[in-house]
Amino acid sequence: MSVGATKKLIGEVVVAAGLGNSPKMVVQEVDSETKLVVEWFRPGQFYDKVYSSKVFDFTPNNMLLPKGKIYGGTRYNLNKLPDEIDQMYPDYSISNVDYAIGFITRGCPNKCRWCYVPEKEGDIAPYREWQSLIREDSNKLILMDNNILASDWGIKQLESLSETNIHIDLNQGMDAIRLVDSAIIKLIGKLKWILFARFSCDTMAQVDKLCKLYKKLKALHIYAQAERGKNIVPTKEQKRFQMYIYSMSYLKFSFEDFKRINGYK
Repeated sequence: MSVGATKKLIGEVVVAAGLGNSPKMVVQEVDSETKLVVEWFRPGQFYDKVYSSKVFDFTPNNMLLPKGKIYGGTRYNLNKLPDEIDQMYPDYSISNVDYAIGFITRGCPNKCRWCYVPEKEGDIAPYREWQSLIREDSNKLILMDNNILASDWGIKQLESLSETNIHIDLNQGMDAIRLVDSAIIKLIGKLKWILFARFSCDTMAQVDKLCKLYKKLKALHIYAQAERGKNIVPTKEQKRFQMYIYSMSYLKFSFEDFKRINGYK
């Protein structure tokens, strides 16, 4: 009997927290074309296929997954999806999120010791136009670009987005080192943010740069995040800077004054 005439169950477990997961929605889109049924993996249920996707090294394995599972993702291997899969639009009908997800650029010019992106994706390069990512039923777009400000293409796409009513989140953070002129700062001010403008503070150079820029960013609700993971521990100074940002103290004090007021040496 052909696959198209057979009702099969495909279980999927995506070992990553937070966002509605794009690999799952792509699998759903592929299998919906072949009339297969996709659902979240349930232990004890029989499945013809089980897919597992894992991103982070600190996420534990699911010991209930059966033998013969089909797995992928950075923490399993650095393989890429076939082009015909990678280019498919996700099926949001099976998700419970109210935003679109995607990338405008892939790769990164930096070579941070903790990051697999350069090895897996190479240098920064154009990937998509934002118009191909959005949903008809939502004005929210979460971009997962690793270093969008390092790309002229990425900046042009952000400039285009700033003229729309699309609210965005750059959930991997922006590299403050790339904020080299007033034009970029002005662009960040024009963009509409879902919650806040995120910046990375993976290194003290980024922290120092943000400290010099905070006065120009006071009109924004900003957020700073340090890289987290196995054997990656932010320094005391990075943690203090995060507290400085989280408490919105940047609206009142310089970072140096914040440390002095709180008795940090």
